[in-house]
Amino acid sequence: MPSTGQSKLRNFLICWLPLIIYCLAIYIQSGQPSPERLPNVHFLDKILHFGAYGLLGVFFFRAYQTLPLKDSQNLLILVSIGSATLYGVSDEIHQYFVPFREADIMDVVANTMGSICGVYFYHLWRVQKKPA
Repeated sequence: MPSTGQSKLRNFLICWLPLIIYCLAIYIQSGQPSPERLPNVHFLDKILHFGAYGLLGVFFFRAYQTLPLKDSQNLLILVSIGSATLYGVSDEIHQYFVPFREADIMDVVANTMGSICGVYFYHLWRVQKKPA
């Protein structure tokens, strides 16, 4: 049985560190000028936001499962979605101040929808894989 210190270190390395690194990666990428040209795919930008924030929602969910709120699945879901969504809002505010970038309310919508779907489907997957 691992000691409490080992358990906390494991939780940090497996659950919190990926979240921190991913948030940092989003922040760094958002601080760069927009690419001059994206492939000509309708709504590609929104699809990328949706996927990125779906994954961010999963990372928040995994990290928050190490906290006492893990005992309330509904609260865990809501806080995970809310955290990923708020990070998406803060990311758009950050982009507003970056030269050659702009804030877009539709990016916030895509971030929110991605967060909802990512957390929801991750939660369903976890429930289905639990032994009966």
